Amino acid sequence: MSGEESDFNQSDQNDWLEIDPQTEIISVISPDIVEPDVIPPKTEKDDKNKNKNLNLSPGSAAKRKKILRALKDGVDVSELQSFAINRGGLLTNELRKQVWPKQLGVKLSEITPKPDEDMLHGHRDYDQVVMDVNRSLKRFPPGMDDDERFALQDILVDVIMRVLVNNSELHYYQGFHDICVTFLLVVDEDVAFAIVEKLSQKHLRDFMDADMDRTKHMLNYLYPIIDKASPQLCEYMERAETGTIFCLSWLITWYGHVLNDIKHIVRLYDFFIACHQLMPIYLAAAIVLYRQDEILETECEMCFIHSLLSRIPDNLPFEQLISKAGDLYLQFPPEDLASEAEFRSQENDNRAKRQRANGVAKLHQWSWRNNIRWVSTHMPNYGRRHYLLTTAVAAVVTAALCYSTTDWGWIEWNWF
Repeated sequence: MSGEESDFNQSDQNDWLEIDPQTEIISVISPDIVEPDVIPPKTEKDDKNKNKNLNLSPGSAAKRKKILRALKDGVDVSELQSFAINRGGLLTNELRKQVWPKQLGVKLSEITPKPDEDMLHGHRDYDQVVMDVNRSLKRFPPGMDDDERFALQDILVDVIMRVLVNNSELHYYQGFHDICVTFLLVVDEDVAFAIVEKLSQKHLRDFMDADMDRTKHMLNYLYPIIDKASPQLCEYMERAETGTIFCLSWLITWYGHVLNDIKHIVRLYDFFIACHQLMPIYLAAAIVLYRQDEILETECEMCFIHSLLSRIPDNLPFEQLISKAGDLYLQFPPEDLASEAEFRSQENDNRAKRQRANGVAKLHQWSWRNNIRWVSTHMPNYGRRHYLLTTAVAAVVTAALCYSTTDWGWIEWNWF
């Protein structure tokens, strides 16, 4: 690979491609599942015009030609994974439509037909899915015609329900729709369903249990990674009792819920599909490490650090962060962190029990202390009655924020 295309050499990339957690080897899909490919441009002139229309740089145009050639020659999944990981990922939605299904072993001629409407609507999670999809306005391109968006939302509901109906062991979670809509904005309904079904059986499987125990366990890898890379930052965040709730939505939506630019979202999806299922956590660690100076300049209190981290800036250098996440994975692979993650899981369970016992008192104490500080600084002329009223209202608001950090209503106190 040329320097323009990758920050890693080929041998390094193969170490952190999509790895089977049982065998720790790259999962290579047999070539016999390959579907006929789209015919590439017929002439060199056509190809140059295509690249110009796509606004591709010379390096990206060369990479596009390599991807098309790989698709034409037959699927080598590890090669497609390398393209997806390299700088720029799969470059265009034109290529994603072809590469994503092949990476996941989706055989387009064998996609399961859509069940009838009664079966989809009769599922236990149907009403919740409809409510979440109806709240997903910001996930659709700005300026989209209302009729077109309503039609896509109906299709989105069907895509989600098809996955759930076909896989009775899977449980819907709030945030799953954020992942599904991303694929639906790139590929058509049947292909989106087939891709999401494959991911639900592997990459997303731990999120789709009846409870969130395995999801919380995945989050427990965050601090061991940060600690290995920056002990000072880890100690500061732990002293503030920051926890991991700030990156829950990053993980379970593959950042689709927290990023505004679809081009950043699909770039990350290129990366995650090609990698180990814990790679979103490694990316979270990379983002936190990138913002280390901001964090250390923030007051060492959970609420302040949580507020800073829960919002991801739109101008982050995502290619640099992807590169950093890959480096962190190579340096600190999941198997080396498993025992520490398990220890933290037990510690968090014990802490949750203590917090349930004295959580209200602790929250009241925190609110009183911090709001006294705020009021004395910003409102010195208020009378005692106004001061007490302001403190009481602020305490209630603080409690509401802690219980509802995102726009989802199911975050529980024992996450902190």
